Amino acid sequence: MDIQGASHSASSGATLEIKSLQLAKSQQETEGKATLQLLESAADVPKTSSANPALGSNIDTFA
Repeated sequence: MDIQGASHSASSGATLEIKSLQLAKSQQETEGKATLQLLESAADVPKTSSANPALGSNIDTFA
């Protein structure tokens, strides 16, 4: 019975799982940074406002 081979396989699987989790964490951090950049850039866009606040309050529903 080869116990050493089985333990090597288990440790190899654990190493692959750790590497996979590290890559997933890195991906989440990258996506989080991109999301924050997007939100910050959207905050810089000036909101358009009309001189007449009533403009757009009536909607014609008949075509």
